[in-house]
Amino acid sequence: MSSRKADTGTPATAQLTRAGIAFTPHRYEHDPAAASFGLEAAEKLGLDPERVFKTLLADADGRLVVGIVPVTGQLDLKALAAYVGAKKATMADPRVAERKTGYVVGGISPIGQKSSLATVIDASAESFDTVFVSGGRRGLDIELAPADLQRATGGAFAAIARHA
Repeated sequence: MSSRKADTGTPATAQLTRAGIAFTPHRYEHDPAAASFGLEAAEKLGLDPERVFKTLLADADGRLVVGIVPVTGQLDLKALAAYVGAKKATMADPRVAERKTGYVVGGISPIGQKSSLATVIDASAESFDTVFVSGGRRGLDIELAPADLQRATGGAFAAIARHA
């Protein structure tokens, strides 16, 4: 992997470049009719979907929290709430998520968000050398080491995914 800005030009890639964090951008042709943005990325990039993670925002007792889980699973809202010390968590309104992150749904990156939010990464990420997350637009994923994802987001690892 190389640390390069290339021509990806998103707040996520800019933040990684400024921080000197190694990443590799991966582009694919996004299909607007795709039912799942994350599964589409895994398929189009020829990846094990367990290595591709989606970025979700939840409202935990009135505080927005970022949950990063494999695209093959779901965010366990009870586990997320417990980890951040909240009584309850619900999925955030997509419009609020877009406003707080500066990204559009389907392209929300956990890196380079407009607002600094508490971030929790599913512990399964630690079992891979590299993982893939949105690069800040539909059709762009970023590959990086889980420890670098943690460093870039200020996040923590915890078991927050449920598998379907």
